[in-house]
Amino acid sequence: MPPTHRYFVLNKPFKMVSQFVSVEDVRLLGDVDFKFPEGTHAIGRLDGLSEGLLLLTTNKRVTKLLFEGDKPHKRTYLVRVLGIITSEKVQQLRDGVTIRVRGGGDYVTGPCEVQLLDAPPDVAPHQLEQNPYIAHSWLRVMLCEGKRHQIRSMMRAVGHECRRLIRTSIEDMELGDLAPGCVREMEEEDFFGLLRIDDSEY
Repeated sequence: MPPTHRYFVLNKPFKMVSQFVSVEDVRLLGDVDFKFPEGTHAIGRLDGLSEGLLLLTTNKRVTKLLFEGDKPHKRTYLVRVLGIITSEKVQQLRDGVTIRVRGGGDYVTGPCEVQLLDAPPDVAPHQLEQNPYIAHSWLRVMLCEGKRHQIRSMMRAVGHECRRLIRTSIEDMELGDLAPGCVREMEEEDFFGLLRIDDSEY
């Protein structure tokens, strides 16, 4: 009988790395108030300054199915940038911008969905939340690519510094009302269904 795997959704807090072990003095996934089973690992990563939806599992095949397969999977982010972003720059982001990628080369990002939000989203603040009197803009960005630090690089390409980055969904898997630092365990069928992945593809 094949082993039974377990599947988790974490709202990764600000200033926590997406790993259980590090030589650096940083907050780790093991610092979350939840006892993960042996063999649990993060599926993809969010950098230490990014927040939100992080998937974990004991099933090593899921990373390949979700992020290394031929079928792209959409991720959605809330992005706060310094300054007031114009509609022209929003359109540039939608059409694709040139960013620097690992290794030093240039890469033109593919078309994506970008929405300028009229009001700040209802998300929990973190300890480095910016002064409300400093001008900023909130965007919702939906893309299928996953270059390293891609959204931060995209914002920089149009002249804005990314001050907050929150992943809210992958495909139909949504963060919902899960609080920062909290974990939700899911059944395999629901987990695969919401992510639109098929274990038979592997």
